[in-house]
Amino acid sequence: MTELAIKQGENLKEKPSVDRLSFGIHFTDHMLVMDYQAGGWQGGRIEPYSNLSLDPAATVLHYGQAIFEGLKAYHMKDGRIGIFRPRDAFARLNRSANRLCMPAIDEEDVLVGLKALIGVDKEWVPTAKETSLYIRPFMIASEAFLGVRPASTYKFVIILSPVGAYYPEGFKPVRIMVENQYVRAVRGGLGFAKASANYAASLLAQEEAKKAGYAQVLWLDGIEQKYVEEVGTMNIFFVIGDELITPSLNGSILGGITRNSVLTIAKDWGLKVAERQTSIEEIYQASQKGLLKEIFGTGTAAVISPVNELNWDGKIIVPGNGGVGELSQKLYQHITGIQYGKVIDTYNWMEVL
Repeated sequence: MTELAIKQGENLKEKPSVDRLSFGIHFTDHMLVMDYQAGGWQGGRIEPYSNLSLDPAATVLHYGQAIFEGLKAYHMKDGRIGIFRPRDAFARLNRSANRLCMPAIDEEDVLVGLKALIGVDKEWVPTAKETSLYIRPFMIASEAFLGVRPASTYKFVIILSPVGAYYPEGFKPVRIMVENQYVRAVRGGLGFAKASANYAASLLAQEEAKKAGYAQVLWLDGIEQKYVEEVGTMNIFFVIGDELITPSLNGSILGGITRNSVLTIAKDWGLKVAERQTSIEEIYQASQKGLLKEIFGTGTAAVISPVNELNWDGKIIVPGNGGVGELSQKLYQHITGIQYGKVIDTYNWMEVL
């Protein structure tokens, strides 16, 4: 990003104490901003964190052209700062942009900009155990126009947020409700893209699950509502017998970067791995027969999230003994070990500043 301009803020914020860190509440002093107009991205800039100015007729507010990504930076064991798989995140952002008729970013230029942004706000990268700096890139359509067509101007922004340990009380399993009424996505739709609309459509089911005492929703396919797809903010994995299984990417499931990391590591460990269509009935029957050993979700926020119960229309599915599975624990320790520089990164996943 050769034309990157940096304007540092004068009135810096007070940094939150470690015990006040939660997810997505605190934001650093600066942000990276780029504008798309006249058919190209203009020179990026780092400027003080502030409100965005949008015309009330901005396309994003009426027709939903909005996409985002999520990744993290870590204070590593040797004192350096490392970003986990940023190129994969920016490549996925471009796939989302293509689906929503939005302009592609130059992935390498934006990575340069991200590194510069973190460099400016490096004091915000928390150093306490299991803390990290959450990175939120997003793109919105900014043209003032009321009509259903792709916008001609866009705004790309990266903001940063220090976050605490996802499991402040320890690595504990969660309970999940299998959704039977609503659907998240269908093949040919937006399911594979990290589009804001996908998350808006999930809110009602999520709220109903919370009222019933469940942490998340497990979505089934949008046609027959019998095949497992993904959890609200995670991909899903099952250990049945000696096989690690996750739903195949069929166009309605987000291709998670942590999902890919788990598959890569599991194959290298010599585990039997399958990406295939999996029905909720199969999961239930495996549980009834004592073959379902583990269930866990994967995502940027939690990395690995063990699941100790699925409620499928009143049928309770409990894997193993209901505790944290051996593989879940091992994968969590290995991936976070890479992220914090405690395990050798043989995959070159960490982009170190």
